[in-house]
Amino acid sequence: MRRLVNIFLILLCLSGLIFIYQNTIRYIRESRVLKEVISRLEADSRIAEVLVTDVSYDEKLNKTKTTIKFLEYNSKGESLAPKYFSFWGNIIQFQSLVIRFDDLYIRNQDMLRGKSVYLFWKVFMLDGPNTLEYEISKISEVPPGYRVSSDENDLFEQKLWGKFWLYALDPESARKMGVRNAQIEAPGSVFIPGTLYTVKIEHDGGMRIDAQPLPRILKGERIP
Repeated sequence: MRRLVNIFLILLCLSGLIFIYQNTIRYIRESRVLKEVISRLEADSRIAEVLVTDVSYDEKLNKTKTTIKFLEYNSKGESLAPKYFSFWGNIIQFQSLVIRFDDLYIRNQDMLRGKSVYLFWKVFMLDGPNTLEYEISKISEVPPGYRVSSDENDLFEQKLWGKFWLYALDPESARKMGVRNAQIEAPGSVFIPGTLYTVKIEHDGGMRIDAQPLPRILKGERIP
């Protein structure tokens, strides 16, 4: 009987050590992920470039289709995977989402609430009942450029960004968690071929679209 008790106690101790080890590893990993997420929020702006890649006319519909290439850059200046969007028209708008926390958290350098968060949310074209929009950052998902883990199903990251979207879209939850305001802006422009457009979200929430002609050397060229 005593031997069984001793074996039980040894197994209990081993289980306890394994539990402590697993939780320690998880804590270290989650701390690393959190620090990396915060580092990706530290940039003073979010920047993307837009280029018209195709324009075609449909005689039956009497409409012109415009296809744009959207290339976003992360906080380190690295380009993300390009996205392509097509619209029946060329007056296109980009929508950004900016969340600011109360100054108290910023002064105290709160781990997650000490930073403002700003990201590209949608691109759309107003056309009455035929208005078309695409999500750049999908609700309840980790936005492009902020993902840390290579595992798209990482539960910790999903939990972090689930809270972000809750604060962004639920005023009552936002107030309880110290969100000062969630601001949405949606400037637009006429997008035409031969022009490079730079879309920028400033740290204060302002959003603007700058346009400049493409360098002449690129005219008529198809760059692989």
